[in-house]
Amino acid sequence: MNIQTPTWVKHAVFYQIFPDRFTSGQQTRKRLLRSPTWEKWDAPPTLQGYKGGDLWGVIEQLDYLKDLGITAIYFTPIFQSTSNHRYHTHDYYQVDPLLGGNQAFKELLNRAHRQDIKIVIDGVFNHASRGFFFFNDILENGPYSPWLDWFKIQGWPLSPYNGELPANYEGWVGNRALPVFNHDNPDVREYIMEVAEYWIKEGVDGWRLDVPFEITVPGFWQEFRDRVKAINPEAYLVGEIWQDARQWLDGTQFDGVMNYLFTGPTLAFVAGDRIQMKYVEGPSYEPYPPLLAPEYASKIRDLLNLYPWEIQLTQLNLLASHDTARLPTIAGAEDSAGMEESRTCVKLATLLLFTFPGAPCIYYGDEVGLLGGIDPDSRRGFPPEMQWDRDLLSYHRQLIALRNSSPALQIGAYIPLYAQGTVYIFARVLHNEVLVIAINVGISTEQAVCDIPREITQQPLKVRRFGEAQVRWVDTDATQQLIVTLPPRSGSILSA
Repeated sequence: MNIQTPTWVKHAVFYQIFPDRFTSGQQTRKRLLRSPTWEKWDAPPTLQGYKGGDLWGVIEQLDYLKDLGITAIYFTPIFQSTSNHRYHTHDYYQVDPLLGGNQAFKELLNRAHRQDIKIVIDGVFNHASRGFFFFNDILENGPYSPWLDWFKIQGWPLSPYNGELPANYEGWVGNRALPVFNHDNPDVREYIMEVAEYWIKEGVDGWRLDVPFEITVPGFWQEFRDRVKAINPEAYLVGEIWQDARQWLDGTQFDGVMNYLFTGPTLAFVAGDRIQMKYVEGPSYEPYPPLLAPEYASKIRDLLNLYPWEIQLTQLNLLASHDTARLPTIAGAEDSAGMEESRTCVKLATLLLFTFPGAPCIYYGDEVGLLGGIDPDSRRGFPPEMQWDRDLLSYHRQLIALRNSSPALQIGAYIPLYAQGTVYIFARVLHNEVLVIAINVGISTEQAVCDIPREITQQPLKVRRFGEAQVRWVDTDATQQLIVTLPPRSGSILSA
């Protein structure tokens, strides 16, 4: 099968923004509320409170993102809603007025595109909310509503708020706030398709699709892809699927998924027994038990064998998201004694993230050391500049710049070279560009000896592009033997 995926994604560096928590505009704008009662920005986030972030603020921070090296933004939902996370959609055609409405989003699209930054938005098409007009009409008119067959009504009366009574309609995972669409109804399917088409025509560069595995109507996602790609063949379709996603990555549905199959093993390798289990037992990406290099190599080999290469290059790779705790907290940063070690875990994982095939994605604030436990704590406000971890920010800048300047890191072959004990070494190769990435997750200096076939590189790797590794070479007739000495808890990138 000839699988085609968006070219730009293979070269992209994504930044995930939770709009209520990234930043609020400082310029004078017409706003929905003149004297809003927001939660304090630096207070612990709550399930229902708003902090007042908006799209005007994102516009004002585009220069920061551009300077960081970001080339694409993935927004969690931006449509009108009555929840801070906006997964309770009220109107799929209206950007939430609290975020600045359609006007702010149009200006954001225009300014981002002028800076060569793509915009991907979140599509919540499995369920809506109690405030969604079509469902609200059912609440008002009962069995007389013309929208009755848009949802899965099971009896009367409906009870949308009183938990002591049966809801009498299907809500997502039993949540009566999220009535599930009846996707067997062709009118529902057509409505969703038209929403998808509308925003692609408006200029968005792709859709991240929430819980798409819940929609099981045959042909749904194939039609979704066909109709979106008919408008923009380079639109990116990425699904929220945490496990083996082969049935959705056959070239007829999604271009990629949120690659938690990379996240789990990578965290288990770099953090090992430092993982705080209370933060990882809920989500299903399982960054445990601890992995040594041979086990990590096996997990990565299996992952790279799972999907076609064209799909591997457009996976959305990540270390954290709005649905997980943040890595520093997972690795023990909330204990002052563990702060420095947790920062090292972040650095090692980030090195692996930016050297792996697929598009790396930073969860807002990770680049400056933002902490956070499980939801809602993982959705804290982006910290003021005085609280930034400058060392970590510099580390991200260096890796992003290297990634953006290296075709081999973007689309080159991935060749494992060595996996013993705590040391893992691999190469990214494209034509004459060869990069060797070496990482030691152990607490002592380790020396690794690995064979580099001459067909991989015609000259020794002499330049250390990143990190503190010491290298020397021993030539044989068939191979070059690379001897790498890696300090404890460190990683390096070498090039010819």
